[in-house]
Amino acid sequence: MQQPINYAQIAPEGFKAMLGLETYVRRSGIERGLLELVKTRVSQINGCAFCIDMHTKDARANGEAEQRLYALQAWRETPFYSTRERTALAWAEALTDIAGGIPDALRDEALQSFSEKELVDLTLAIVAINGWNRLAIPFCTPAGSYQPGQFD
Repeated sequence: MQQPINYAQIAPEGFKAMLGLETYVRRSGIERGLLELVKTRVSQINGCAFCIDMHTKDARANGEAEQRLYALQAWRETPFYSTRERTALAWAEALTDIAGGIPDALRDEALQSFSEKELVDLTLAIVAINGWNRLAIPFCTPAGSYQPGQFD
């Protein structure tokens, strides 16, 4: 494995800008448990070990059930998630692999579970975690040392 590059130290203003978006998302009113599920699922899609480690630890510290975390990759085939969570996970997957566009039906479904403001905030959360993944992966941020709440 290559030596990690400390992007926060090398580009502190850029890191601060990312933290600003993260702070907004955390204060947006979207449920913490839902945010952790979305962040974990996006990180699974992107293959970001550091972020998977972080968000599963934060989810468990927030009271998330182990079973729901274990089944997250197969959320469509399980009864463990609410309609709102399923909609958020579908939205997160579509926005993470955006090359095919966003189906109108998915947008309509999302607006059944989320207000316009909530959907924008959820989208900003997805933008943020995709950004964090795109920093952690190429700069080899090591997984395993994160402690729940470390960046709160």
